[in-house]
Amino acid sequence: MVFHPDVVRLFGILVAAGAQPISMQTVEQARLYYREKTAAFGGPAAPMADVRDLAAPGPAGEIPLRLYRPEGVTAPGPALIYVHGGGWVIGDLTSHDKVCRGIAALTPCRAVAVDYRLAPEHPFPAGLDDVFAAVAWIAENASSLGIDAGRLAIGGDSAGGNMSAAACIDARSKGLRLKAQALIYPSTDSTPEGRLLPSRIQNREVPPLTSEVLQWFSSKYLPSGLQIDRRDWRLSPLYAESLAGLPPALVLTAQYDPLRDEGKAYAERLAASGVPAVHRDFPGQIHGFIEFGGVLTSANEAIREIASFLRAYI
Repeated sequence: MVFHPDVVRLFGILVAAGAQPISMQTVEQARLYYREKTAAFGGPAAPMADVRDLAAPGPAGEIPLRLYRPEGVTAPGPALIYVHGGGWVIGDLTSHDKVCRGIAALTPCRAVAVDYRLAPEHPFPAGLDDVFAAVAWIAENASSLGIDAGRLAIGGDSAGGNMSAAACIDARSKGLRLKAQALIYPSTDSTPEGRLLPSRIQNREVPPLTSEVLQWFSSKYLPSGLQIDRRDWRLSPLYAESLAGLPPALVLTAQYDPLRDEGKAYAERLAASGVPAVHRDFPGQIHGFIEFGGVLTSANEAIREIASFLRAYI
């Protein structure tokens, strides 16, 4: 494996700091570690004209949201709904604050981050139900948020990419047409067959998403005893009956990410369904790279590519 020089540097920093794999931590430790890691390595926070914490009604109570308005953006216009990653177990509004700011500043458009419920306290499909509810509420209340309801996009990384893809399918069924979807190394195949994809095997020992960490996340999001069809599109969007009519997609993957092949497969299936879809794989990169803009130049490149994509479609 030939990692990007920035990745080699990041590995060195983490080793020197004594970082432990998430699979060796408690849930509480992992959540704190994730927040601290993204704060330390996420780079500068792009300035915003306004940042407001809001809440949307959800199936089990209020869903916290954070609305970002970039400088110079005043009139109602487009917005990106952002769904953070973290294996459905970790991550929050703080962990992905810099990512949201970066995309909003370069688009420029408003961004609305969604703080959905996490496993193991709330296993599948609780968090996803929150995302569905938040998307509907944002669309219904767009004018009060300074958003043009006809210019809504959605995006997210890893587990957030999974839920963003599923939210597009859900929105289509409800007659809500989102304008674009930006999927960053998304999880799209949770079937047993998905575990046999070449990237799952080749990259099983590459941190941060080793096979042990994947199992750690899965055991909490899909605990034993939960009866679920692994081909359910809410869990594995790759197996949705139809992807026709979904919004144009940008799918970003990383060469040394276990999820690389399922992201690529999803982009290919979207394209085969008549959906404009662009897939780009970042050579030498690892899962989670977009969160490390302070260390990885590819993270900033990815942010710029997402912003360019959104400008084209929303």
